[in-house]
Amino acid sequence: MTATTQSLAEFKKLVNAEDYLQFFAIEYDEKFVNVNRLHILKQFSLLIEEVNRVFPDLGEAEKLEKYCESLKQAYGVFASKSPLETKLFKVFHDKQKNIVLLQDVGQE
Repeated sequence: MTATTQSLAEFKKLVNAEDYLQFFAIEYDEKFVNVNRLHILKQFSLLIEEVNRVFPDLGEAEKLEKYCESLKQAYGVFASKSPLETKLFKVFHDKQKNIVLLQDVGQE
């Protein structure tokens, strides 16, 4: 079954990374997904938001096709970059309060 024969209603019922990958018939490495699932899903959600913003008038089949490409892109990001490099989550942008930088030692 391809994305063009599926519906947005079915898509909206999906929950985990494997569900999305199977929905779009994208081959994936289970171990890779287990390690990167949250990052893949976060990147995917950002890309979906962009699709919805840039292409608000797409039909259902075209939207699902864009979503499929977005998931492939999200999956591919972490094949070449580590989650730390992408810094998708807020925690990566927050300055740690309990860390003293070497450059600050000895300065008063």
